[in-house]
Amino acid sequence: MNLFYYPAACSLADHIALIETGLPYRLSSIDREKKTEDGRDFMSINPKGYIPTLELEDGTILTENQIILRYIAERSGKLLPGEGIARWRTLEALAFMSSEIHANYIPFFKDFPEPEKVRAREKLKKSFAILADQMGDKQFLITDEMTIADCYLFWVLMVAPKSGVDLPENLQDCFDRMKARPSVFQAFAEEGLA
Repeated sequence: MNLFYYPAACSLADHIALIETGLPYRLSSIDREKKTEDGRDFMSINPKGYIPTLELEDGTILTENQIILRYIAERSGKLLPGEGIARWRTLEALAFMSSEIHANYIPFFKDFPEPEKVRAREKLKKSFAILADQMGDKQFLITDEMTIADCYLFWVLMVAPKSGVDLPENLQDCFDRMKARPSVFQAFAEEGLA
């Protein structure tokens, strides 16, 4: 598998999941001109033009964080509860983080007017409060074992300071635990992050 990524972007969640599951993978960075590190036109690989993008061994292309994370979990048999409500809560959390948190970071990545940023901050505060309530005193978001939801949660928590939103204590503690994991150290090193 070949994971196309930008350093520190949301593709970091997929990178961490690949390391956690032990699946073999390659990394291909994308530059701002939409060229891969081996010189290919990224738009010909993924016409949507954004990451993450996962290229399978047979050339099939998968896009969208939720789908790639689920593919990694299904293929490895790890990071996704096999049955019961924890499985559905994991998938639900992925969808929630994608639509309600990731989408509300857009004003902070681009030059949006301050009123848009204020609205986004309010939505983010509410979304983080919902996740904090869901997590409670567990070690991870869904259970006391890591899931693909935690891989994505790590990235959304990592980006939170850019928005100026303070994290609830249990989410900050989860972020700190995740940051100390060998998989996160490895992903940071492979992406050239400090």
